[in-house]
Amino acid sequence: MIKTLTTNLDLDQAVILLKAGRLVGFPTETVYGLGANALDAGAVRRIYEAKGRPATSPLIVHVSSVAMAKRVVAEWPEAAEKLAARYWPGPLTLVLPKAKRVPNEVTAGLGTVGVRMPAHPLALALIRKSRMPLAGPSANRFTELSPVTADQVRKGLGPAVDMVLDGGPCRVGIESTVLSLVAGRAILLRPGMVSREQIEALIGPVEVVGPVSDGEAHAAPGQHSKHYSPKARLRLGSPEEAKGSAYLWWAVARESEFSVRMPKDPDRYGAMLYDTLHRADALGVKEIVVEPVPLGGDWDGIRDRLARAAAE
Repeated sequence: MIKTLTTNLDLDQAVILLKAGRLVGFPTETVYGLGANALDAGAVRRIYEAKGRPATSPLIVHVSSVAMAKRVVAEWPEAAEKLAARYWPGPLTLVLPKAKRVPNEVTAGLGTVGVRMPAHPLALALIRKSRMPLAGPSANRFTELSPVTADQVRKGLGPAVDMVLDGGPCRVGIESTVLSLVAGRAILLRPGMVSREQIEALIGPVEVVGPVSDGEAHAAPGQHSKHYSPKARLRLGSPEEAKGSAYLWWAVARESEFSVRMPKDPDRYGAMLYDTLHRADALGVKEIVVEPVPLGGDWDGIRDRLARAAAE
């Protein structure tokens, strides 16, 4: 039976479950994660089973300190030190050579691991109290919408998750930026709300990953061509279809129509994105049309999520 906690005062039950190899939904500032002991291969396999996730898609390891991060990676370059000092806790994942203690199940068999420190007090309290790094992909079925509330976790995963810690709605609302720092190169694997331009201002030039085949192991999660998708068909509209108000969404359910005015600010837009799609699905919407969002690095993560959600 799933239990939803509405306070961060009692984490004992969640810690007991994690130490027993079970799965706990937990909040981060980006989306809700499906947590398991990252050093327990059996527990990690339960994540893949619960999500219906292919073994080619690695998991991000969540830590509560730089010291804990250094225990799951084999190298910690100067660029990692600078980025962690600026953006941790926060929505930035660093991909580095993995330590031997990290199971291959976490990394899709690759020699690298993604690691980040979430900026949510309940997530950090859970990691600190359990004294273990947590493998934590989004707490949803594979390719479906990521949850940004505890209720969405329960509705999406049902009895596949043993407990859900309720930390309120996620304030960032889309998944973290993922940056590889392997072999002296900085490569953006997944855009997010920490932009390429912000990273380059701190560490210098950043490359962007090329196309990735769905059938091969990915260096980062979120690289499948279709991802982050509502049940409704999502279509990217043309400028000609715009209804006169920037970033307006509308959806058709049977013969009815409704619209949502999205913010012009990318941070506020990202915070509303998945929750708006979840609400459309709850209304039984059949089609969602999304007006174009601006060009520019601040919007890269949002454009990426919309493009993958619209993929056939």
